[in-house]
Amino acid sequence: MHQRKPLEKLLEFSLFKSRWLLAPFYVGLVFSLVMLLVAFVEELVHALGGVLHASPEQIILATLSLIDLSLAANLVVIVIFSGYENFISKIDTGDSEDRPSWMGTLDFSGLKMKLIGSIVAISAISLLRAFMSLTEQDIPLDEARVRWLVILHLTFIVSGVLFAAMDWIAARSESH
Repeated sequence: MHQRKPLEKLLEFSLFKSRWLLAPFYVGLVFSLVMLLVAFVEELVHALGGVLHASPEQIILATLSLIDLSLAANLVVIVIFSGYENFISKIDTGDSEDRPSWMGTLDFSGLKMKLIGSIVAISAISLLRAFMSLTEQDIPLDEARVRWLVILHLTFIVSGVLFAAMDWIAARSESH
């Protein structure tokens, strides 16, 4: 075992402590949660205001928008918690029974899979919303937009499958 020099110790100590530079990013993501909440409330108030005169398709579209915002907020919470716990420090929740079961168990690979899964779900909802708007007579068909939504959705699905395959290959190679 070699004797570590003071400069090496200082460098390693500084590098280890530098992980705290990530903390402001996670605080910023909390503010993005607030922005998503404001957008959700605005969407809900707008939807409730016209619910008596809305067609079933319009109600479904409004509901899909609310689900979309909810999924995005869930995604932000997952990134905040797992990112903080994986890269900065463990979150001490005491004996709280409200602690999500995945906290502390979601590694970077798991986080990546949850992210791509959420992105695919959000993309699917956007695509469904676009298809639902095709039934409205007042809105002209935007074929290019629908085509790009389908292409993007398929790209997200293929990316998710490739991420899963890479993780599976990495896990198999680690076990050998």
